[in-house]
Amino acid sequence: MRILIVGGSGTVGQAAAKELAKRHEIVRAGRSSGDLTVDVMNDDSVKAMYAKLGQVDAIVTCVGHVHFGPVATMSPEQFRKGLNDKLMGQVNLVLLGMNNVNDNGSFTLTSGILDRDPVRQGANAAAVNGAIGGFVKGAAIEMPRGIRINAVSPGLLEESAVKYDGFFPGHETVSAARVGLAYAKSVDGALTGQVISVG
Repeated sequence: MRILIVGGSGTVGQAAAKELAKRHEIVRAGRSSGDLTVDVMNDDSVKAMYAKLGQVDAIVTCVGHVHFGPVATMSPEQFRKGLNDKLMGQVNLVLLGMNNVNDNGSFTLTSGILDRDPVRQGANAAAVNGAIGGFVKGAAIEMPRGIRINAVSPGLLEESAVKYDGFFPGHETVSAARVGLAYAKSVDGALTGQVISVG
């Protein structure tokens, strides 16, 4: 299969690419690196990327930022960061990329653990992750041409533990290899409308 991974140079994207590249041709896209460049929050940029990409069998999205901070002092603008970036960025890739996915292909989005196991200052991430899960469940029953859609919801990766030190008290880390397998389960398997949790 030919697979597009958007955000393929990030920690999660690399985990997905490493596993999927064992069996498939990988095309990477990112804001500033990869085979193609794209700003997922800009519709014209997404359309231009898809025009260059052509047809693929699967699209995997490992992109998006959220705001970490206390609810008591969070502004609506800060909260919208996650909605506009991680949520709508990935939704844009689905809505605008439908025609680029071959019959019986798939989309795999990325959410995260905080909607099911929250931490202080993570309310924006929790809301966004929950919305991504809701989107894939709702979209799955309407996808055309046998296209499937799922989300992978990884816990704190071992490779990211230092970066997020102190934010995830008591959370067990998960290996990149385990996260990569979750993407393989979505892409190579038969599931649709599912949130595949890791950790």
